[in-house]
Amino acid sequence: IVIVIVIISSPRKAENNSSAAPFYFLRFFRPTITMRPNEAGEASFAKEVRLDEWKRWAAECIDESSERLGELSRTIWSHPELAFEEHQAHATLTNFFAALPISSSSGPWSVQRSYKLETAFRADWKWDWAPCSPAETNQVPPPSPLPLRLGFLCEYDALPAIGHACGHNLIAEVGAAAALGLKGALESLRQNPAGLPRQAPAVKITVLGTPAEEDGGGKIDLIKAGAFDNLDVVFMAHPSQEDAAYLPDIAEHDVTVKYYGKTSHAAAYPWEGLNALDAAVLAYNNLSLFRQQMKPTWRVHGETFLHSYVQQVISDPY
Repeated sequence: IVIVIVIISSPRKAENNSSAAPFYFLRFFRPTITMRPNEAGEASFAKEVRLDEWKRWAAECIDESSERLGELSRTIWSHPELAFEEHQAHATLTNFFAALPISSSSGPWSVQRSYKLETAFRADWKWDWAPCSPAETNQVPPPSPLPLRLGFLCEYDALPAIGHACGHNLIAEVGAAAALGLKGALESLRQNPAGLPRQAPAVKITVLGTPAEEDGGGKIDLIKAGAFDNLDVVFMAHPSQEDAAYLPDIAEHDVTVKYYGKTSHAAAYPWEGLNALDAAVLAYNNLSLFRQQMKPTWRVHGETFLHSYVQQVISDPY
């Protein structure tokens, strides 16, 4: 499995990125000119399907669904839910895919509402390049033996106290939008079958709803349960201030340090106490100073939890 994280932010293009991030997946289909024999057995040029046409088709499909996508994001934003408790966001997303209109040339999305985990879901849509009518039989190239299986991820859990400050409502919206955009581009391609390469693969689009990203490791549980099996590549978009197809990941490890002192009255008998808060403050400040010697890629952040909130009592423990 290849997991690709796509960072989407402002419309400004990155200097080293020649195309917009939302359409990164369209590079699977190379813009080529192919030679095909006509009825007389002579070679002729087939119409070229260029990447900008794919982008246009995808963008038009996303624009048509913009109101529904915006409402999807706003609904999730307005009702933040913690890890493994994303019941309303889960219902919002599954209802969204189940209610999508059915086109004349393709079937509906197949939605599994509780997929491996209670608040996870899976929505599938398949395109097999089969001709719509006998007249198209000679225009549509035969499919390759194996389909191209593309996955898009939706996250939707929130953070305690600050809700969707990490923008998971946007991750859900963009995951759904990218899947709809690709579906629309594939359906539009039927109108231009001469641009298909020979042995064009069938395409299966899978949208995975992955709960508990902030805490709990929902994707880890889904991987162990086989949810990512049989997917060739998986895409995800995260809000950011930068435009980039990929940003390096940073490994994370949590360390909890407890300081134990000796309680005493801070005004009457301070010499009888051992101040655990002082020790914690010294450690925090020393870590801040130590950042001068840390490598640019290292990050250290601290949280403090005070057990005693009485001002006249020396803290124990901290």
